[in-house]
Amino acid sequence: MSNPTRAELLGPLLKSVSRSFYLTLSVLPAGMRDPVGLAYLLARAADTIADTSLISPEKRMELLLSFRSQVNGFPDSDALTVIRAEVASQQMDSDEKVLLESLGPALVVLSQFGQSDREAVREIVTIITEGMEFDLRTFPDESSGRIMALQEFAELDQYTYMVAGCVGEFWTKMTYAHVPGTFSDPPTLVMDRGIRLGKALQMTNVLRDCGKDLRIGRCYLPATILTRWDLTPQDLLSPDLSLRARPVLFELVRKALDHYRAGIEYTLSLPSLSIRLRLACLWPILIGLETVSLLVNNDRWLDPAKVSKIRRGDVYRILALSVPMVASDRLLRMWAERLIAKIEARMND
Repeated sequence: MSNPTRAELLGPLLKSVSRSFYLTLSVLPAGMRDPVGLAYLLARAADTIADTSLISPEKRMELLLSFRSQVNGFPDSDALTVIRAEVASQQMDSDEKVLLESLGPALVVLSQFGQSDREAVREIVTIITEGMEFDLRTFPDESSGRIMALQEFAELDQYTYMVAGCVGEFWTKMTYAHVPGTFSDPPTLVMDRGIRLGKALQMTNVLRDCGKDLRIGRCYLPATILTRWDLTPQDLLSPDLSLRARPVLFELVRKALDHYRAGIEYTLSLPSLSIRLRLACLWPILIGLETVSLLVNNDRWLDPAKVSKIRRGDVYRILALSVPMVASDRLLRMWAERLIAKIEARMND
């Protein structure tokens, strides 16, 4: 795919790099699919630039900032050449490599969007790359052998906004723009719930990936919470301390569940006949809650070899069960509340 067309970018390439998220994209109303899909591709490319550890953090920062500038309308063909030469060439995943080699055509597609969609995509990619910039500035080089922890929960909360809460914000703006009249609740309430849905999903990712992140020097679990339980980031490197560290896990899970409840209300505020939009919100919530359930039942949640990951068969089960229920507020609420109650019961044992 040397010079992909718009259809190839937002079809086969998007499907190959988005994996399970493509399920959500596929059920979106037609007008939303292209801007949401392109935003995903651009964010995924930025993430690959920021995470390619064979390149120095300083160089990654330089390329990331250049990429952000290009997304915001300042072309730099030399920088794209460097990304292809220095980042794409390091990728073991051929799909990621193709994505990085396709950034020129992707930016052309962005320029072809209407003004409101173009500005919305630029805004979300800017915020997400600010989250990646935060990572590169806050944490040590992956090969340094050092670990740095966030200090306060407010830092983690802001981080979850930058890398995922803003996605809920963008999603809501796209819904207002392309499916007007969808939401009946006040816009500020709808926007807050959308942001909190994104934060819930990212909090789940942070907790699920904790063991892996610690080994590259990143502790997203706030030091103030660790200190309360007489723990340090270095302690968390031992999977045998998973049980001792469960109070930290449970405290952050409870915060995540509060966000999930807001996400459920966000989903149920969509009209019952907005099947596609409901499914697109419902699937990440249910998959996220089942992941949280695995986490609170995982006695070695800090072990990177024992990651709490939902099985593919369970994903298909969720998809199959959700379709006949999606129009029923009562059934959806019961399903989500039953999952939350199961999680809370485990934490209260």
